[in-house]
Amino acid sequence: MAEKPKTNFKIVADNRKARYHYEIGESFEAGIALTGTEVKSLRTGRSTIAEAYASVDKNGEVWLVNANIPEYFAGNRFNHEPKRPRKLLLKHREIVKLARGVEREGMTIVPLKLYFNDRGRAKIEIALARGKQAHDKRETEKQRDWNREKSRLLKRGD
Repeated sequence: MAEKPKTNFKIVADNRKARYHYEIGESFEAGIALTGTEVKSLRTGRSTIAEAYASVDKNGEVWLVNANIPEYFAGNRFNHEPKRPRKLLLKHREIVKLARGVEREGMTIVPLKLYFNDRGRAKIEIALARGKQAHDKRETEKQRDWNREKSRLLKRGD
């Protein structure tokens, strides 16, 4: 039997709280415009996107705001600013969908995960999301606890 080809898919940062705080709608894969030291710093895997969000400006560009990519330790004077806004690279049709969702439906653009794809390009998965109310969050917790308990019972064989 032939071996499967090894992929270079590497998740750098994951926003696990996003699925708890938001109802996730349609998701998109976007490229990120980065500098050289940002790419090197991402490869170390210490970045965070937990407090980050994306916004569409009046020029029709999408920007990732408040994502923390720490300075590269060997970057000397060419280092980058850790929390600078970064441009996201999307197709025009996708940008229009995002802008329409934010303007008309009151949704937010939330980053879900930051990763390197098979070709070694830095990508970010963003989604249109609507904020959950407190009772929705409690319902999510109840469902998660029940699924965990159900799997325990099935594993034991009771």
